[in-house]
Amino acid sequence: MKICQVRLCIALLLAANISRCSAQSITVAAASDLQFAFQDVAARFEKASGKQVKVIFGSSGNFFAQIQNGGPFDLFFSADLDYAKRLDAAGLVEPGSLYEYASGKIVLWAPRQSPLNLNRGLQVLLDPVVRKIAIANPEHAPYGRAAVAALRNETLYDQIAAKLVLGENISQTAIFVVSGAADVGIIALSLAVAPSLKEKGKYMEIPANDYPAIEQAAVLLKSSRQKETARAFLAFVKSPEIVNLLKTYGFSVPGTGSATP
Repeated sequence: MKICQVRLCIALLLAANISRCSAQSITVAAASDLQFAFQDVAARFEKASGKQVKVIFGSSGNFFAQIQNGGPFDLFFSADLDYAKRLDAAGLVEPGSLYEYASGKIVLWAPRQSPLNLNRGLQVLLDPVVRKIAIANPEHAPYGRAAVAALRNETLYDQIAAKLVLGENISQTAIFVVSGAADVGIIALSLAVAPSLKEKGKYMEIPANDYPAIEQAAVLLKSSRQKETARAFLAFVKSPEIVNLLKTYGFSVPGTGSATP
């Protein structure tokens, strides 16, 4: 009988510990341009707080649709301010939680061994050696819409439209270039300067006046069951430590000046 009681006590303690760990864990839906930066952010937060963060990366438009249909996220870091505002207007986020955390930039990116001279800017896409050009799908990826806007601004879109291959998100767009499925791509600066991609490619920043500003925002979802931890994570992202980290990944952070990639 005593053995059974001991086993029962152990089981109850394990269940309590699992419950506490679960209560301290949050799930963050984050735009793919944050893939490398937020791996670092999540690790720092976990070390500082002892709480767990699961970050899922994807296109902002897809996350927007999922959240409208009850997607199980605590926080949403969108690459498009409009998605965050629309969720706020629909009453799906905690009042006052919307935070414009950064503005992104797009770059023309090619493998380091590519013969293309990226200093020619987007006009280099007319070079006969360029057979495939990767961009994110503009239907649901803000960086894809920015790429199309830049191409149209330089009256190139119609000339190169047949060469376009569409990534599901901006990370997949970069993968197309790395794998050789595309000769060149238009990707987020935050990916081009990330340590794991920096040595694989070369880039040229596309002038900011060629496309609408990529204003990005985060919201705490009203459906979150871990609001205390979610608020703590959002506050952590606002800290000088993380603001400076985002700047090293090429983001412009509101109120702090330009990016420093």
